[in-house]
Amino acid sequence: MAAARSLGRLQKQSTSLFICDIQERFRPIIAGMPAVVDTARRMIRGANILGLPVIVTEQYPKALGNTVRELKEVLQPKSPIISKTRFSMVTDEVSQLLKGQQMTKQVLLCGIEAHVCVLQTTLDLIESGYEVHILVDGVSSQRHPDRAAGLHRAAQSGAFLVTSEMALFQLMEDAKADKFKEISKLVQEPRLDTLGLPHMSAL
Repeated sequence: MAAARSLGRLQKQSTSLFICDIQERFRPIIAGMPAVVDTARRMIRGANILGLPVIVTEQYPKALGNTVRELKEVLQPKSPIISKTRFSMVTDEVSQLLKGQQMTKQVLLCGIEAHVCVLQTTLDLIESGYEVHILVDGVSSQRHPDRAAGLHRAAQSGAFLVTSEMALFQLMEDAKADKFKEISKLVQEPRLDTLGLPHMSAL
């Protein structure tokens, strides 16, 4: 078991999806925000197909607005949207939700900003014993160096850097798996350009 966890091998039955603070007020200021929204929407749809729990947070929504409509359109009613002021998603309320999801051992994480809320969420989850997989095509910051530094820092602390397609196919494992055709169709849909998000070589 320990060896499998160290490899970062995602398992459908033990994975949850976290969506960090993808809110309306951030649209004009986050580098590559359309790509972040596009990836998060695709991952929520994938989680719905696979039956993965989804947890969404909003950072001080009174000032920063609510979760973008593109995500709210595909979120299931049972998926909680939690308001917070703490930078990390791991608030008391989220911690309680995780205690109720005892099968969750791995977290897929996307959102903003890479060097603040995403990084602090990553550190809190790893410290609590969870394996974190950051979706690099669904994470950004206002400035490219901050994004690159945030992802590098998270990887130094043990997070796995993955893409949405990589994660979805890893969760499938086999072309004969249940729901494979739905997931395959999802990843083949046209995607928005990365709009200047730095390549992995920049990390």
